[in-house]
Amino acid sequence: MASWTQPMEKINNVTEFIFWGLSQNLEVEEVCSVLFSFFYTAVLLGNPLIMLTVCTGNLLKSPMYFFLKFLSFVDICYSSVTAPKTIVDMLAKNKTISYAGCMLQIFGGHFFGCTEIFILTVMAYDRYVAICKPLHYMTIMDRETCSKMLLGSWVGAFIHSIIQVALVVQLPFCGPNEIDHYHYFCDVHPVLKLACTDTYIIGIVMTANSGTISLGSFVILLFSYSVILVTLRKQSAEGRCKALSTCGSHITVVIIFFGPCTFIYMRPDTTFSEDKMVAVFYTIITPMLNPLIYTLRNTEVKNAMKKLWDKKVFGTSGK
Repeated sequence: MASWTQPMEKINNVTEFIFWGLSQNLEVEEVCSVLFSFFYTAVLLGNPLIMLTVCTGNLLKSPMYFFLKFLSFVDICYSSVTAPKTIVDMLAKNKTISYAGCMLQIFGGHFFGCTEIFILTVMAYDRYVAICKPLHYMTIMDRETCSKMLLGSWVGAFIHSIIQVALVVQLPFCGPNEIDHYHYFCDVHPVLKLACTDTYIIGIVMTANSGTISLGSFVILLFSYSVILVTLRKQSAEGRCKALSTCGSHITVVIIFFGPCTFIYMRPDTTFSEDKMVAVFYTIITPMLNPLIYTLRNTEVKNAMKKLWDKKVFGTSGK
C-alpha cells in the first residue's frame, strides 16, 4: 500500500466513497427521510411559485425581482445537488457514491452555493442604489447592467468551483474511503481527509478561496446595509416602512444563509459535531425558507401572488 508520506502522485484505488449517514439508528434515518422529503418538496413547490409570481405579476421590470427569480432557481438547483441522494441513502443499507459522483457533488454544491452568495450580494447593492440614489436607480440598475451582474455571478461561481474541484481531483486516494461521519454528502474538507498524501497546503488554499468569497461578500453586504440604515434615518416614517419591507426579507435570507456557510467554510480544515446539522440547514432548510420569507415579509410579492391565485383559481382579473 502506498505510504501516506510519499510525494503526491496520482494513485487512485478508490472508485467510490461510503457515507455513514445522519444516524446509525434505522428508525431515526427513516424519520429523517420523511422530513427531508417534506423539505425538498417544499423547495420544489415554493421556489417555482416565486418564479411564476415574478414572471406573471408584472414584477420582472424591477431589478430586485429580476434577481429574486434567479435566486429561487438557484435554490432549487442547490438543494437538488444533495437532497435527492440523501433521501434515498437514508433508506438504503449501503450509502455509497461513485468517485465521479462525489466530484460532481463538490462542484455542484460550490457552484450553486457561490452563485447564491453573489446574487444575494448583488441584491444588497440593488437595495443600496434604490434607497440611497433613488433618482438614478433605473439608470444605474438598467436591464443590461442587471444581466451583466447576473452573468458575473455565474462566471465567478464557476471559476470558484473549478478551482475547488481541480485541487481535489489531482489527489491520490488509496483508501480508506469512508466519508467522515459528520457529513452525509461530498464536500472538500471530508474528502481531503481521505487523500493518501499531505493536504495541508491544499486545505489552506481551499479555505482561502471560500473564505475570501464569503468574507468579501459579507463586507459588501455590511457596508450596503450600514449606509442604507443611515439614509433611512433621514426619510419619513412611511418611506422607512416601505424600504424596510423589502430590505427586511433580504436581510433575513442573508443571515440564515451566510451564518451556516461562514461557520463551515471560514475556518481551518477541522470537523465539529455540529457540522452535520449546520449542513442540513444551509443545503435544504434555507432554500425551503426563502420563498416563505419573501412571501410573508414582502407586500408586493404577496399582492402579486394573490392576483395570480385569483386569476388562475377563480378566473378573475385580480383587480
